Amino acid sequence: MTRAILLVLDSFGCGAAADAARFGDEGSDTFGHIHAECAAGRADRPGLRAGPLVIPHLARLGLGRAHAASTGGKDLLGVVPDLGAHGFAVETSRGKDTPSGHWELMGVPVTFDWGYFPETKPCFPRDLIAALIAEAGLPGVLGEEHASGTEIIARLGEEHVRTGKPIVYTSADSVFQIAAHEEAFGLERLFRTCEIARRLVDPLGIGRVIARPFVGGSAADFRRTANRHDYAVPPPAPTLLERAKEAGRAVVAIGKIDDIFAHVGPTEVIKAAGNDALFDATLAALDGAPDGALILANFVDFDMEWGHRRDVAGYAAGLEAFDRRLPELLARLRPGDLVVASADHGCDPTFRGTDHTREHVPVLAFGPGIAPRELGRLGFADVGATFAAHLGLPAGEHGRTFAV
Repeated sequence: MTRAILLVLDSFGCGAAADAARFGDEGSDTFGHIHAECAAGRADRPGLRAGPLVIPHLARLGLGRAHAASTGGKDLLGVVPDLGAHGFAVETSRGKDTPSGHWELMGVPVTFDWGYFPETKPCFPRDLIAALIAEAGLPGVLGEEHASGTEIIARLGEEHVRTGKPIVYTSADSVFQIAAHEEAFGLERLFRTCEIARRLVDPLGIGRVIARPFVGGSAADFRRTANRHDYAVPPPAPTLLERAKEAGRAVVAIGKIDDIFAHVGPTEVIKAAGNDALFDATLAALDGAPDGALILANFVDFDMEWGHRRDVAGYAAGLEAFDRRLPELLARLRPGDLVVASADHGCDPTFRGTDHTREHVPVLAFGPGIAPRELGRLGFADVGATFAAHLGLPAGEHGRTFAV
């Protein structure tokens, strides 16, 4: 028996999807635009990084070829892949959000429409906010608008600490977000408030309620912490995680994977703050996971710290740091292990706004004995189908196995 490992570089798209215009994302290209900004010297930052993007291991895994196949352009990295199979995947789910991407990767596309909040101010229904204030015992709320989390905390955080009113906001995704100071408001109180909100937004078809705790003494030093918690609706059908668990397999969820799947499927949950700690946790899981295990890790900083903040230099430095650690992972793989590095959507840091972008995602499949080959165009669900076949688990309703 063998193991299957999914590495989700959260938001690492590789070219606009055919339906990107429907989402206002025509022309987006997370990888391509980061590469171009680095090549032009516009992603230099003293003390962080400078010059062209340096990701030799991702290049050897076929990232450049995957991007070229996705966009119909040239291979930006110019390296002949020799570490694994490579292609790109197209999403069929109707959203460009985190749950849709992850669920479809694990075999369950989202065929329904999520609920969204309008771009008005206030953006939330009056009865929803009134019920939240009453049931959570709040003195009121702040915000009630579409906003970037870091921006709205900087703008309203001091008033929140002074008044005790939590900050509520949303984005282009199907989310209801609540930001509050861990000490002044209380972390457990924030979680209880989010649990109430989760129940209240259920009739509206909202995908996630997200607790966004932060610390600091003023707008100058407020920062969000690793105690974020997502309250997601469960997937509409059994994912590969559930099928693996039912078969008695170890299902290890690293980072926010457990939250994304609404705690349905994982047998072990490992939390960590930051990509480096998440990589450490992934290596530790590989050291201890038995044959037949399914391991999933979400590297959230690409999305949360750099994509949404439109930080090209930070995103580039994050890719380079991830790339430098890949040899550690390769050294821990056992014969028969299959790793897929992919993403759940795009979040082009050069694009307008601060929201996700509707893009294809790379599929880089590697492991001992896996020969380099072109995979071409795939579906998100093909990853789950391939993992199921690799682990000897029952096939789901969606996706086709690709040969590795």
